[in-house]
Amino acid sequence: MTGRLASGRRATSSALSLAFLLSGLALFPSPHAAAQAAVTSAESEWRQDLDAWRARRAQEIDAPDGWLTLAGLEWLKPGANSLGAAPDNSLQLYAGVPGHLCMLVVSGKTVQLRPVMDGFAADLMVDGKPAQEGPLTVTGAKPSNLTFRGLSMAVLDRGGRYALRIKNADAEARKGFHGLNWFAPDPFTPPQTEAIPTVVGTTLNLPSPGIASFLLGGKVFTLEPVLERPGDKALFFILSDQTLKDSTYIGGRVLHAPFPEHGLDRPGKIILDFNRLENPPCAYTAYATCPLPPDRNRLPVAIEAGEKRYTP
Repeated sequence: MTGRLASGRRATSSALSLAFLLSGLALFPSPHAAAQAAVTSAESEWRQDLDAWRARRAQEIDAPDGWLTLAGLEWLKPGANSLGAAPDNSLQLYAGVPGHLCMLVVSGKTVQLRPVMDGFAADLMVDGKPAQEGPLTVTGAKPSNLTFRGLSMAVLDRGGRYALRIKNADAEARKGFHGLNWFAPDPFTPPQTEAIPTVVGTTLNLPSPGIASFLLGGKVFTLEPVLERPGDKALFFILSDQTLKDSTYIGGRVLHAPFPEHGLDRPGKIILDFNRLENPPCAYTAYATCPLPPDRNRLPVAIEAGEKRYTP
């Protein structure tokens, strides 16, 4: 499952982006029954949302102008191009279309719609209006749309050449559509407890609400945040990067970040501002008990941002 990407602050020469990928539930200590009920309710809601999204996706594919209706892409030659079902046309269309439907005349950067000898067919429309002789829009996001009953056509500019895209709502591919194929739904991971080692050899068992992913230098990296205490309103990242070799605290650094935009019960974007990376208390005193980065949060890249190594 993926969330939307959100642009972060610039920590190095590359802009940072982060997406909250997987969300957990029942983050804080609670009776087992209540926690299980929360998980069940949230997963049921997620499943309903997913089913609705998949249904909309199938409707898009099966739409009267969807991809299953794409029945042809025919190149137009300079000059007159006749369209219709008769075999003497430049572009022969399907049965049910008049023998001679219309003419498309290519002249330089202009494509003109012109009638055949008997005029335009009564059901031929251009952008929802009865066809009239004149230039067609062939560039931009909305080229002129020619329709005749279940047939839809548009002239497209393809690098200075013009092609007629043809869609047929009664295409065999659409008639044979029987739904899309999906992998089995992969629900949100249940809440997990992350074992965080400390500098004194003990372990802190802290709830981890999910996995975060960010893009740096064209590569995707992941970090696992925890919650320091029940009721916290910020994610706590304990991490290290390659700057610990020469310029930052050797035991790693920490970062607080706000919850995702939709909270912790669904995917959402957050901003990971590495300029706010800070040293843990152990960077200043030998008498503090500080957490160490879990293996997942030991980054193989240098994050040249945030607080540097403290020098007394």
